[in-house]
Amino acid sequence: MDAARGKQMDVGEIGLDRSHLPAHDAGAFDARTLFAHPERAFELEIGSGKGTFLVQQAVLQPETNFLGIEWTAEFWRYAADRVRRNELSNVRLLHTDATEFFRFWLPDGIARVIHLYFSDPWPKMRHHKRRVIQDESLRHFHRVLADGGELRIVTDHLELWKWYEEHAARNSHLFAVHPFVSPDSAKAGEVVGTNFERKFAREGRPFMAMTLARLPVPSASRSSCEQSTGRPRSAPPDPSSP
Repeated sequence: MDAARGKQMDVGEIGLDRSHLPAHDAGAFDARTLFAHPERAFELEIGSGKGTFLVQQAVLQPETNFLGIEWTAEFWRYAADRVRRNELSNVRLLHTDATEFFRFWLPDGIARVIHLYFSDPWPKMRHHKRRVIQDESLRHFHRVLADGGELRIVTDHLELWKWYEEHAARNSHLFAVHPFVSPDSAKAGEVVGTNFERKFAREGRPFMAMTLARLPVPSASRSSCEQSTGRPRSAPPDPSSP
């Protein structure tokens, strides 16, 4: 898996990792402060891959700040270098585990949209716990999204799609399922227009998509929901450990 194909990657000020984050127990970290204009609308992408969506969409939304989160170091470097070369000041790439970042660092109500496109399906049953969408992660996505915020999801994997549908139904008190609307950067016939989508389209794979719109928490259940979604005090796993 050589995303760079031997080329030297320069992440510049675009590429960030855990060393740029405060200690997990130092209080919530407002990721909007990573940008020169933190007052702008804020969107996150989980699993940015080579950065295709971010590079395409950030040009069309110059007044929106985008933070892409990518776990694979090679893809992270490639995407950050790509953003740097395109001189996009409204994009940053973070190398870390996205679910941990939401759980241990991000404060409430800061994001307008969370993008999750062609996430790893982890098809083996023993690996299902590694899937991004879990009941707990949905609670944290709901917490981090602002009122009216959206979680936008696309996959080509039928079994993972069923998993998404089941989790959306089980968490219908947090999210309403709406039709997915393709971003303006998608080309004709594309759902989003990522590298994975273009590759899978050539293979004839089907695509499934949904938007989970954040619902307000009823006042009667707000206290219990806050308890279940609050930031835990235990430390996140050490990324250097096996």
